[in-house]
Amino acid sequence: MIRALVIDDEFYARQALIDLLNDNGGVEVIGSCQNAIEALKSINQLKPEVIFLDIQMPQITGIELLSMLDPDTMPSIVFVTAYDEFAIKAFESNAFDYLLKPVDGVRLQKTIARLQEQRTLVDFSPLTQPMLELVPCSGHQRILLLPPDEIDYAYSDQTGVHIASGDLLTTTQLTLKTLAQKTPLIYCHRQYLIHPLAIREIKLLDNGLAQITTANGGQVPVSRRYLKELKDRYGLS
Repeated sequence: MIRALVIDDEFYARQALIDLLNDNGGVEVIGSCQNAIEALKSINQLKPEVIFLDIQMPQITGIELLSMLDPDTMPSIVFVTAYDEFAIKAFESNAFDYLLKPVDGVRLQKTIARLQEQRTLVDFSPLTQPMLELVPCSGHQRILLLPPDEIDYAYSDQTGVHIASGDLLTTTQLTLKTLAQKTPLIYCHRQYLIHPLAIREIKLLDNGLAQITTANGGQVPVSRRYLKELKDRYGLS
């Protein structure tokens, strides 16, 4: 059985696809999400083998969600779309699998058969954004969409990935790797990223270590591995 996650902001469309998947067999629906932020958390926690991804969702579209996933651990993707013929041709030319709304049961069977035979990773780079316009965060019973330039630093610990923006400290389902690849943040420590424009002071410590003070007074460690890169970046000896 292929473990699947269904992502669609429309309740009835989401439920109809789940019912079709259950009727067809071969796929175990392990969860469903109504938006991209829920989906990020579910993908990280449930590790689905395939996601059925609606493209047209509010705030963060399916394509933007795709840009937030790590290509090395990305599940198989089946787009669910009401796009026009031009967009469909773009999917077909890149061998991306898709289902047109309303989803047809016979067409779904072909998709499931294709998933069962698929052995190679699909390159979604023609669709993904090179840089993220917004970073989804959550905390204190609210959802935040932060522009990357408002982030001072990010760090990871056993509880997840955390984002510092001024006096705000929140969490994100994005990995440090994705943040480093898709935002201006750079590594200064294995577990820390810093926005270069947030740096106000780099204090050199013993044993080749350092500490960054941000414009908002935050304290961020710098490891030996990344101190040289920071010095080279700013022309420091």
